[in-house]
Amino acid sequence: MHKRPFGPDKKMVSEVGLGTWQIGGSWGTVEDKTAMEILRTATQAGITFFDTADVYGDGRSERFIGKFLKDHPEKVFVATKLGRGSSPGWPQNFTPEAMIKHTENSLSRLGLERIDLIQLHCVPKEVLADGAVFDVLRELKSQGKIADFGASVETVDEGLICLKEKGIASLQVIFNIYRQKLITDLFDKAKQQQVSIIARVPLASGLLSGKMKKSTTFAATDHRNFNRDGAAFNVGETFAGLPFEKGVELTEELAGFKPEGMTLAQMALRWILDHEAVSVVIPGASRTAQVLDNAAISDLSPLSSELHKKLETFYKEKVAQHIRGPY
Repeated sequence: MHKRPFGPDKKMVSEVGLGTWQIGGSWGTVEDKTAMEILRTATQAGITFFDTADVYGDGRSERFIGKFLKDHPEKVFVATKLGRGSSPGWPQNFTPEAMIKHTENSLSRLGLERIDLIQLHCVPKEVLADGAVFDVLRELKSQGKIADFGASVETVDEGLICLKEKGIASLQVIFNIYRQKLITDLFDKAKQQQVSIIARVPLASGLLSGKMKKSTTFAATDHRNFNRDGAAFNVGETFAGLPFEKGVELTEELAGFKPEGMTLAQMALRWILDHEAVSVVIPGASRTAQVLDNAAISDLSPLSSELHKKLETFYKEKVAQHIRGPY
């Protein structure tokens, strides 16, 4: 597993991390035993970056990680998020009192004295622009409760607002073959300010695995069922904002681009890692086999410049017009 520098202190983290939304329960049910096996397999595969959030399963994901860290001495960089928890709810979640309480609750669930990275969790643009939430994060850092802070954002504009804030370590963004605008509109600015990029939704909620058909169905508790049109939260978090049926059509066409001997998912993840601005990509997993497949991407050779150009053209001509939601 190759590593890349992260944050202002250039801490080295695995370039492939583990997103833990799935084990929180928003992708259908993942049994406790399976969740712990996923975390153990990840560290055995060289993954040292876990991304979670207080809202994933109402703390379930954080509790799994806390239990794992207690029983395993491996050094893991833990990134969590706050702002979308149900108590006290929006807009009260963004008061200093609520942010401090949410951080302390995360510390308790994770069993940590200090969190490596805490991120604002897709909070409203006007809250980011006001800036008061960043003052609270800076205070939490000065108190030693967090080592660094960042923001998970939905749009380029939100990312640019965050880049104005002193001390921000990272931006977490939706970035995949179906969401390429960030390359030209955000990445260079982030790189200039030494702000790390965390790439989420790398396989477009599984579309880019190439295994879905228009007839594919999902459990009632799976966000790919209840949020496919943005009924519960930003539609961009599900299938990268593409209508499911159109996404399946595009993916079937995209499969013709993959190099010989490489799966579509491998091409999609390798494409992300080929961008220097990206510090870590965080695919999730509901099975240990998926963890191993994702980790193996680190050892693949970069895609050719010719293929990158073809994928850029494909996005501009076939994909961009169908993306829904803030971007």
